[in-house]
Amino acid sequence: MVGRKEECLILEDAVNSGRPEFLALYGRRRVGKTFLVKEYFKDSFSFYATGVQKCNTRQQLKIFKEALVKYGDVTRTVPKDWFEAFSRLEVLLQDEKTARDYKSGRRIVFLDELPWMDTPRSDFKSALDYFWNSWGSSQKDLLLIICGSATSWIMDNVVKDTGGFYNRLTRQIRLMPFSLGECEQLLIVNGLQMTRKQIIECYMILGGIPYYLNYLRPGLSLAQNIDILFFHENSPLKYEFKQLFSALFRHSDNYIAVVEKLAEHKGGMTRTELVKSKNISGGKELTRCLEDLEQCGFIRKYHDYTRSSNSCVFQLIDSLSLFYLTFLKDGKIGSWMDHIGTPGYYNWCGLAFEKVGMQHIEQIKKALGISGVSCNCFAWRSKKTTPGAQIDLLIDRKDDVINVCEMKYSIEEYSIDAKVAEDLIHKVEVLRRESRTGKAIWITMVSFSGLKRNEYYNSVQCMISGDELFD
Repeated sequence: MVGRKEECLILEDAVNSGRPEFLALYGRRRVGKTFLVKEYFKDSFSFYATGVQKCNTRQQLKIFKEALVKYGDVTRTVPKDWFEAFSRLEVLLQDEKTARDYKSGRRIVFLDELPWMDTPRSDFKSALDYFWNSWGSSQKDLLLIICGSATSWIMDNVVKDTGGFYNRLTRQIRLMPFSLGECEQLLIVNGLQMTRKQIIECYMILGGIPYYLNYLRPGLSLAQNIDILFFHENSPLKYEFKQLFSALFRHSDNYIAVVEKLAEHKGGMTRTELVKSKNISGGKELTRCLEDLEQCGFIRKYHDYTRSSNSCVFQLIDSLSLFYLTFLKDGKIGSWMDHIGTPGYYNWCGLAFEKVGMQHIEQIKKALGISGVSCNCFAWRSKKTTPGAQIDLLIDRKDDVINVCEMKYSIEEYSIDAKVAEDLIHKVEVLRRESRTGKAIWITMVSFSGLKRNEYYNSVQCMISGDELFD
């Protein structure tokens, strides 16, 4: 299994603990949650059921009943409510014929897409609470795994719950997208031969989502693959952006409006700035929207210490969202192959490569030799100076150094000219003046193809290549 070593270790510990285990697995849609559990346990479940999107309570119970029958329940009627459904599950799990994990002898219960089971005005959460607290928590050989793409539901109703589930979770896994290095491993396993430049460009479009990467076909160039995935009449990912938000969030139009606005501001926006935007309402609705988008990995929240303490900034980091909004939303281009090499393509490359950098801050820190150093990482833009300054990534370190990171996507070695050198000096001066920092400020270039040695080369203190983002 590619790229999930830490998660497999958590599952192994849960299986071998000798205690009742209640594990929550969450992460954005398509990231591979179901695949991880099914692949690890080889489908050796005592019980497996999944919620279904946009079904009412009666339909969810009918689907759950079919799963009960599959695993040995002899009662053929649909449960009248979730309390009866879980009562029948309890009886099923106590049967001596119940299937067990062939390695550990554990009873493994996997409830997939759990948030979809919790339909409006149902008793689902109370019934699950009762099932675990009254019976499951005393079964030393029981491992209950709940899973969901609606990450905010898992967080609010289980992880952060102050009621029946308070302190009941024994473990949790937030499954994140693959890094560049993990994507490289997956592509090799799938028989695709790509250069690292092509893998980075692939990441700039698809992000580190295994489901999307598995669509790529060997024997075709990346450009051919992208045309097939997005720009043909029956392309499988042509409408993925809207389907993704519709599957994850009720009132998905509100979430899309926020993402569209953040896509227009690469350095991010404060909540106050978002409220001033058209089609975005404030209040609890916006607070919930921002929390959900952050939990699902579409945006990141950071604190810029040069602003007031309550002015957090929200920044879009999802590659697929940027790609869709740039090229697919209004049908701006008809073929990716034809668009490559145009000014619009190169403009997108610069923005998209910055998103890749934002998703590989740990790799950047490793390349700088500061993996273990506590840092505050954020984008930055000046507020008091004309002309202003904007910094792609600022790493404020506890060892009295600030790395001002510039992300430059260039096919050949990036060449600093007099104008770029002057701009870099201006950014450092503005940052020092507005932040009033006494720390050393180091210009750090993150460039795929490295940095060309010329008369301005020494204006950069640190250099990070594209290869180092794969570590």
